[in-house]
Amino acid sequence: MGGKVDFFVNKTKGPKTFRLSGQNYHQIGSLLPPEGSSPKFAQLYIYETENEVENRIHAIRHKLLVEFNIFLYNRGEMNNQLHAEIVNELKQMLDDNNVLAKSFRMVRDQFQTDETSNVRLRLIGKRGSDGRRYNLPTVSEVAALIVGDFEQTRSDRDIIVESQSGQLQRINELNAAYLGLQYPLLFPYGEDGYREDIPLNDIDDSTGGRKCVSTREYLSYKIQERKDEDPTIVSARRLFQQFLVDGYTMMESSRLRFIRLHQKQLRAHFYKGLQDAILHGDIEPSSQGQRVILSSSFTGGARYMLQNYQDAMAICKWAGYPDLFITFTCNPKWPEITRFVESRGLSPEDRPDILTRVFKIKLDRMI
Repeated sequence: MGGKVDFFVNKTKGPKTFRLSGQNYHQIGSLLPPEGSSPKFAQLYIYETENEVENRIHAIRHKLLVEFNIFLYNRGEMNNQLHAEIVNELKQMLDDNNVLAKSFRMVRDQFQTDETSNVRLRLIGKRGSDGRRYNLPTVSEVAALIVGDFEQTRSDRDIIVESQSGQLQRINELNAAYLGLQYPLLFPYGEDGYREDIPLNDIDDSTGGRKCVSTREYLSYKIQERKDEDPTIVSARRLFQQFLVDGYTMMESSRLRFIRLHQKQLRAHFYKGLQDAILHGDIEPSSQGQRVILSSSFTGGARYMLQNYQDAMAICKWAGYPDLFITFTCNPKWPEITRFVESRGLSPEDRPDILTRVFKIKLDRMI
């Protein structure tokens, strides 16, 4: 991913810090590690699987030693952090149920049959099944094993994983396996994540004629608790918080993609980008690329900030400058919060969605 958990910001109790540097992205490497290197990530499904549990523990231990040794292992906690029995049970669970894990096991079986074969794994980006039906995908729907030369036309969202490659491939966030590959414990069956072709049942006609579910609607559905479903995602503690950050970046990418593809409908041609560039001194033709204008409705954009500033100045001109500067903070020990999280065996920092919801209710009451 393009982000990672940062243990150096918050050294005490409280929400963990998940740091993003620039745009968020998911990447995947080759099927086999370089010569002399230890397997990691998806390579653990394929390479030296007779020692897979030890390899997985070694990969995690190495990462933690390199990045977080100050807070974990200088206190002699290494042996207490990783349990081979739990790792083995999780491995067995994924082998039995997860179609993505089974796809990588197909590659392992092919290499065991012929170590010299030129094998690629194609992770299919689109599904042929109806997006409304919550059917678990089959192995043939999510991946295809390619032996030998490969010249077949593929979708731009498909991922071709090479046997040996010196670089990482970026996974399109619209690939149905995008979330399943990153979060096998949250999607233990290898279920599809967000798909553009999930039809929308618009009962109250409030979506303006949209035919498919948006990224925001899909993620909102996934983080809701329901009586007849196990709350796997919302009970995942720090992994749940990482999932929320990841989901938000998916939403933002979706919004930016919509703005880029609908510039005419957003009346961007009225901004006269070329004339503006010339006025600013950009007279070189080579520097004139395609300009994408962010509308004032895009949160955090320049026009959004300017519009809010102008609105604030207009209010001050009409009503006068404010006399009070009021701050309102959230207390994780509010009884509404503690009652909810304790009934589920969690801590307040494990459910940031509940904290923000209670905070918003109390803020609205105060206002």
